[in-house]
Amino acid sequence: MNVDTGVRLRVARRFDVAENIVAFELEAANGMPLPAFEAGAHLEIDCNGQARHYSLCSDPADPMRYMIAVQREADGRGGSRYLCESVGMNDLLDVRGPRNHFSLVPSKQAPLLIAGGIGITPMLAMAWTLHNAGQRFEMHDFATTAERQSFKTELASAPWTSSLTRHIGRCDDFVPLVGGFEGRHLYVCGPFAMIDAVLDAARAMGWPSEFLHVERFAAPAPSSDAGEALQPTLNTAFEVELASTGLRIAVAADQTVCAALADAGVVIPVSCEQGVCGACLTRVLDGIPEHRDWLLSAAEQSAGDVFTPCCSRSKTPLLVLDL
Repeated sequence: MNVDTGVRLRVARRFDVAENIVAFELEAANGMPLPAFEAGAHLEIDCNGQARHYSLCSDPADPMRYMIAVQREADGRGGSRYLCESVGMNDLLDVRGPRNHFSLVPSKQAPLLIAGGIGITPMLAMAWTLHNAGQRFEMHDFATTAERQSFKTELASAPWTSSLTRHIGRCDDFVPLVGGFEGRHLYVCGPFAMIDAVLDAARAMGWPSEFLHVERFAAPAPSSDAGEALQPTLNTAFEVELASTGLRIAVAADQTVCAALADAGVVIPVSCEQGVCGACLTRVLDGIPEHRDWLLSAAEQSAGDVFTPCCSRSKTPLLVLDL
């Protein structure tokens, strides 16, 4: 199986794990072992013509199945509705991956995992990985209501359940949970406001940025209907150059780089269009990107050697891309 060209997977099982959350167990249509993945990885799934990304939440040690969980978003862009409403047992899905932008960092210290809502999905794979390695960890999961708390049955019998604390209701102060910095890594995934609250608490307690690891499933609500990346009053035009051919393409003030490339016949993978998923991540060979993503760390943004053309722009008149 080639993770770049994609593979067809069969839905071996689907089941509800919480209110508006459906889990899908996937296996290779030909019955062969699946490509290995590391905790934090995601799949890109063709949802009726739309590419959508879903975190793998199964045990990475199991070579025969993947599991994802999908939260149905009534006002979303259609991917979750398609999977939850139209995909059933034995249906086939076209999938790319696994790919990972949220890896565990090797450490002897017990990591702290904090999840909110559907953000529990990558944390489950992390918990399995840490348990299989015999490493201690501390995991906290938050749900707004008991009905929205996912995987109750499955986690009740997990061999690492003693490391998990489940919370119902909103947490107004994460400082006691995070505590002072003691050399361990913190991983957080969940609603945007919760992630920011956790990060604020950790920074207030002296946690260095390199020990804080985040995965966001969505960007915050834009400040205008068009979103900052498409407001001409905030943007300036610039050019991108394709390193492979030398072709220069103009990017208008009211246009994304991905759109300008597509108009020129250059198509790159795009999914979230918010700088969250990493599908469009592109190497920058020259020039200085203006990062507007929610994917890259501060250090990665400062390095300036990759950017997300779905939303990010340029601080210089020209960006040379590894395309």
